[in-house]
Amino acid sequence: MKLPEDGMPAPRVVTQPPQRIAIVTDAWLPQMNGVVRTLTTTCEILREMGHDVMVVSPDQFASFPCPTYPEIRLAISPPGAVSKKLREFAPQAIHIATEGPLGMAARRYCARTGTKFTTAYHTQFPEYVARRTHLPARWFWRYIEWFHAPARRVLVATESIRCELRTHGLEKLHHWTRGVDLACFEPTARPPAEYADLPRPIQLYVGRVAVEKNIEAFLEAKHPGSKVIVGDGPALERLMRKYPEATFLGRKSGAELAGCYAGADVFVFPSRTDTFGLVMIEALACGTPVAAYPVAGPNDIVVDEVGALSENLDRAIDAALYCDRRSCADYGAKFSWKAATEQFLAGLAALDDDPLPA
Repeated sequence: MKLPEDGMPAPRVVTQPPQRIAIVTDAWLPQMNGVVRTLTTTCEILREMGHDVMVVSPDQFASFPCPTYPEIRLAISPPGAVSKKLREFAPQAIHIATEGPLGMAARRYCARTGTKFTTAYHTQFPEYVARRTHLPARWFWRYIEWFHAPARRVLVATESIRCELRTHGLEKLHHWTRGVDLACFEPTARPPAEYADLPRPIQLYVGRVAVEKNIEAFLEAKHPGSKVIVGDGPALERLMRKYPEATFLGRKSGAELAGCYAGADVFVFPSRTDTFGLVMIEALACGTPVAAYPVAGPNDIVVDEVGALSENLDRAIDAALYCDRRSCADYGAKFSWKAATEQFLAGLAALDDDPLPA
């Protein structure tokens, strides 16, 4: 296990004059997940830096609920609508954040006009869709390979995902890590009142309550104490019925979410399909150690001092409980949104004639 920057080429931080940057995404508010938090925070910091940012997102169009995942809205853009927005804004850089309908429309515009663009690989899309359709993940990898192939660079958060994408023929990769709002996520955040009567240790999950998050593996773990779920999603009602002994707190944000992290004894991350796991560094910044499987995301973030990885989740939970909380908070504080946004900008700067990484 290693720091997330290890093994990755250090991106050149570029001091640039203000630019017009277009970001096209199928994931946006009111969705609440790691991708949306990453994009909204990045846009906020870019604007603070003086850049002019236009976001093309589903809230600007008619939409319909994604099959099997109704909380996600898929945009129905009129023919040429995305092209019109991009043409009128005349961006100096186009970033296509997702592989959905809006991302596809932006990709078509760039291909037709010969415009360079970057993409990002935020989610293990093939495994995600395979879990929901029961079809082989390799079928969906063909789409990922095709979608990202013409991008000037594909922005990736970890070395594990970088290696995986290379096995699929995607070589033009650029490191873009994630950050934490340290003014919010810190060890002294007030725990929720619901924690007061729960048997210790309190084991916490935060995130979407959906099948691809593998939450049942956590709820089936035998370690004594209490299990708390924070978040909502399509699997929530079913899990509440099946696991009445667990505590379900619903969606939390801001100071309330920070308190959920800070008051827990261990944060459990059972997902096998995330590319990073923003919730892990939020938990660490609050002083809470992490237990997870040894897969992409946890392998790149969790070092021995701040958590434990094991194919046996009970063992990971037990080992993580011995970690020093001060060390966890110090480690989590190293993840800066400003640094992450500078990495994003450096990727966009490479749209000119900069050499690509080896």
